[in-house]
Amino acid sequence: MHVFGTELKSIGQILLVGLILGAGLPLVFSAGIRAMAWGTGGDTEASGAGQAAARPHPMGRVLAVMCFVVVLAVVALGITFIVASGFGKALSFQHVVPTLVDKA
Repeated sequence: MHVFGTELKSIGQILLVGLILGAGLPLVFSAGIRAMAWGTGGDTEASGAGQAAARPHPMGRVLAVMCFVVVLAVVALGITFIVASGFGKALSFQHVVPTLVDKA
């Protein structure tokens, strides 16, 4: 029965990582696209008849850039992990900053 519990725990961890990377990254990217539209103003935002065009919101640009940086960082770490394992290295987060170390 102990083995069954361990297998369920492992399946749950795989499901969680799959949801975060499989649906989470596109969600963050789409939030960045939406924030970029908020930061553009003008015709990208709905305005009623007779109202002046909406002014760009500077916070929209900041949020968009932050979202895109997160997505690019995760993609870069993923590529680094794959390439490092091909060279016999491992990606370590021991000192917070990701570094390549020899596999033990």
